[in-house]
Amino acid sequence: MSTSNTSDVRATTSISLPIEGMTCASCVGRVEAALARIEGVDSVSVNLATERADIRLAGPVDRLALVQAVEKVGYDVPANTVELAIEGMTCASCVDRVERALKAVPGVAEATVNLATERARVRGVIAVEDLLAAVGKVGYEARAVDSAAQASDEDMEKKDAERAELKRDLILATLLALPVFVLEMGSHTIPGMHEWVMATIGLQQSWYLQFALTLLVLVIPGRRFYQKGFPALIRLAPDMNSLVAVGTAAAFGYSLVATFAPGLLPAGTVNVYYEAAAVIVALILLGRFLEARAKGRTSEAIKRLVGLQAKVAHVVREGRTVDIPITEVVLGDLVEVRPGERVPVDGEVTEGGSFVDESMITGEPIPVEKRAGSTLVGGTVNQNGALTLRATAVGGQTMLAQIIRLVEQAQGSKLPIQAVVDKVTLWFVPAVMLAAALTFLVWLVFGPSPALTFALVNAVAVLIIACPCAMGLATPTSIMVGTGRGAEMGVLFRKGEALQLLKDAQVVAVDKTGTLTEGRPVLTDLEIAEGFDRDEVLAKVAAVEARSEHPIARAIVEAAEQAAIELPLMTDFESVTGMGVRANVDGVRVEVGADRFMRELGLDVGGFAGTAERLGGEGKSPLYAAIEGRLAAIVAVADPIKPSTPAAIAALHQLGLKVAMITGDNAHTAQAIARQLGIDEVVAEVLPEGKVEAVRRLKAAHGQIAFVGDGINDAPALAAADVGLAIGTGTDVAVESADVVLMSGNLQGVPNAIALSKATLGNIRQNLFWAFGYNTALIPLAAGVLYPAYGLLLSPIFAAGAMALSSVFVLGNALRLRRFQPPLAADTGH
Repeated sequence: MSTSNTSDVRATTSISLPIEGMTCASCVGRVEAALARIEGVDSVSVNLATERADIRLAGPVDRLALVQAVEKVGYDVPANTVELAIEGMTCASCVDRVERALKAVPGVAEATVNLATERARVRGVIAVEDLLAAVGKVGYEARAVDSAAQASDEDMEKKDAERAELKRDLILATLLALPVFVLEMGSHTIPGMHEWVMATIGLQQSWYLQFALTLLVLVIPGRRFYQKGFPALIRLAPDMNSLVAVGTAAAFGYSLVATFAPGLLPAGTVNVYYEAAAVIVALILLGRFLEARAKGRTSEAIKRLVGLQAKVAHVVREGRTVDIPITEVVLGDLVEVRPGERVPVDGEVTEGGSFVDESMITGEPIPVEKRAGSTLVGGTVNQNGALTLRATAVGGQTMLAQIIRLVEQAQGSKLPIQAVVDKVTLWFVPAVMLAAALTFLVWLVFGPSPALTFALVNAVAVLIIACPCAMGLATPTSIMVGTGRGAEMGVLFRKGEALQLLKDAQVVAVDKTGTLTEGRPVLTDLEIAEGFDRDEVLAKVAAVEARSEHPIARAIVEAAEQAAIELPLMTDFESVTGMGVRANVDGVRVEVGADRFMRELGLDVGGFAGTAERLGGEGKSPLYAAIEGRLAAIVAVADPIKPSTPAAIAALHQLGLKVAMITGDNAHTAQAIARQLGIDEVVAEVLPEGKVEAVRRLKAAHGQIAFVGDGINDAPALAAADVGLAIGTGTDVAVESADVVLMSGNLQGVPNAIALSKATLGNIRQNLFWAFGYNTALIPLAAGVLYPAYGLLLSPIFAAGAMALSSVFVLGNALRLRRFQPPLAADTGH
């Protein structure tokens, strides 16, 4: 393979390759030998534990040759993801050009470029140097970035500097262009002004003045268009800058000839268009400045998340507390968190008690109580108490860093709808240049006198009005604002496609345990027979159940502990198979079990018949307790429904969706819960491996399906659904298999995510309609299609204003998503 497309890695440098598939020392030897045979390799060290090869080079080496050598001996070099910040992109054509350049680099599997974030995400077996070189070759500048958190300050400084430069250039262009505009256009529109100019300055001197001012506009604030536009044209890859450069240069060049060599022009065509060139530059700079300001606001969600990170941690080192930057905190450090401070890193409380505001993670506004053993998330706010935590995750491993990464990835992703836009914009600028050339020729051949003037003005108008900025911004800005708003509500889109697919969901299938319910059994009912004391009965029953590890027994014991009831002494414990348990508690015989156990003991449970029937209807299995041969209580333990679940199901129905429940529970319990919640369909008694089949059946019956789950056994079903939504409080495996993560553990996140998906896609469609509709309608207008019938022409100045307005409109429309309110927000406290 030729090395011309890749940057050779030179002598005295070393590179590192991750290797997959090695299992023993002989594998290491095989990989080392294969790599050592490559010309230019000086030495190789392969580490089995880290699964990495460190290669020292003596000369130029093609990175792909190294990868192929590893693959040849049966091992894999996994693809890595590189993020680049790209400078100089201004429109959809730039995006397409950079993307194609990156995809052409050998070893690149996937490349997506986002105009709104000015970022490229590239996946493959690649060296960063190759990518930077490829971007540089097509006329743009690139640099590698690590993560949003690390690059944030630098990026913000660069963006602020860019905005300041645009503002300065805009002010200068406006001050220089204004006299030109007044002199030329004022002479045509203000009565008596032409005569005043002729009498005071003189026509030729007026043109000289306009020439000098316009030259300053084009050379100082306008030079950016020529520095980028003409080289792109020479490479036969014109972009938006090329359109502006050609248009303004044509207007200025024509005016230059009219001013200094009028004899070269046909009679009747000697006129100047300095005001068009100068004002177009000023207007397009105005559009760019407004765009830069609005773009800054689209990424505010990331900025806010980055801003949530504490800068300093109070760490206990060698018996005293020292303040260190959070980057220096290591796993296992003891960190003090004072009242009102942000928690610096993820950790577990070792000492103290407080309430912590976790709304930035979950979207839930109610502070959560924390005491010894509780987990803390970095970035959350400690309220009134002092806490000491042991660091369990630091740096890029903290939940906040992962959230920032997820939001960043979602913001940089491409939706399927973008593919159509990409195809169109690929050919758009060349097509516009062709349209401008045709416009020029048609007016020159068929236009009224002065034909050359009409041809020039209309061709310039076509070039200027058709800049495809709005097309390039239509989709990515909506995705950025939509996913950012989702993060604020505790809804994280791990994959951008989910944002488009969710809106088409016809049915939402939910796992029961941990999703609809709390996920752990609690004592829900304890009804006492006459002549018994509630606390006394609970104490005796809990004492008997304390010996059992069964979840039902644990729930009864926890209920007694929460009521601060001290458990009495228990002896002679006995388990009666299939019936229940018995023991002596403080010298009193206590028996706990099902109704058949009570009948075996000769006790009549008829007194609790009404309660038993109600419990059965709620899907709960009642237990009975007997003390000293007398029926003392009826007890029920169940996995309670989360308080937020009923409102969430109602919100899903409001959105026109069917709700199905998939559970391993028995059909009777499942149906009872479904009746309580108004669930449309129940698939009960399903084994973990049967959940995937259940998802497929529901999809076949109803159409596109979203599955919501939290447990480790939900991972296959999450992956099998069109969109998988994981309750963020669940296991890491479930979260990794999901397309969307609901951070709050609140089912209300599902209708929130679906409603946000519908709002974002609606916003994208509005943007695309405006961007395409605008260009389709105004190019013929700029070409002069209305002139034969109505005598109407579109001035290049108005074309520049309309072009700037289209981009600002698209950005403004996308920013409306920041005000998105979820359905039934009042019920969830959002």
